[in-house]
Amino acid sequence: MAGKKAAKLPREAYESELLRLQTELVKLQEWVRTEGARLVVVFEGRDAAGKGGTIKRVTEHLNPRVARIAALPKPTERQRTQWYFQRYVEHLPAAGEIVLFDRSWYNRAGVERVMGFCTKEEYQRFLHQCPIFERMLVEDGILLRKYWFSVSDTEQEARFRKRREDPLRRWKLSPMDLESITRWEVYSRAKDSMLVHTDIPEAPWYVVESDDKRRARLNMIAHLLSTVPYPQVEPPVIELPERPPSTGYQRPPRDLQTYVPDHAATL
Repeated sequence: MAGKKAAKLPREAYESELLRLQTELVKLQEWVRTEGARLVVVFEGRDAAGKGGTIKRVTEHLNPRVARIAALPKPTERQRTQWYFQRYVEHLPAAGEIVLFDRSWYNRAGVERVMGFCTKEEYQRFLHQCPIFERMLVEDGILLRKYWFSVSDTEQEARFRKRREDPLRRWKLSPMDLESITRWEVYSRAKDSMLVHTDIPEAPWYVVESDDKRRARLNMIAHLLSTVPYPQVEPPVIELPERPPSTGYQRPPRDLQTYVPDHAATL
């Protein structure tokens, strides 16, 4: 039925498809590495929209020397005096690398705009320069993919409440998260304006509906894979060498070394 909310994806189906997609991500990684390609994936969206969880699933089986996450802290006083895009440029990939931006230069169009951390002139300059900047990246051969994770206000609030009650995730609930509840419509207007100005043919925005985290993760990964024409790179044949015969080496006595206590034995 049109407009009807899809049922939550069953865990068994989710885990099976996730494993298949992660296998394809490893193939993509090997193509990027051997071909010297450069891939940038931008993850943006509201707080608690599921960006971090998706990034975790994307990188779970990838080589951290090839695929890395760029999650920049707030700029230093020196960086505030630089060209706005400057501190992001140094995190762009070299040949054979993938960089996943857990929030990116679009901070200026979102939180900085809404919270008053930038001036109106700085914001307008960003909207003008961002498409130019991204066209330069694409023209230089970088594969740029941009994903906006869209979550409803009710689902966002529910996730905030879960974070508040979960000691393992309470650190995720920041003062900015709480502000986002009271500024929902302001953030919505900022997002709409951002998409209008920066959704360009060379680097379009792709919106991921993320009220169901499982669906969002699978949909985003499947789409990313579909946008990169990667052929499978045949892995080299690896032969394990024969272990040479012993020359009489013996381990030192255990009491000469400090071992970690066997906590598992107490379970």
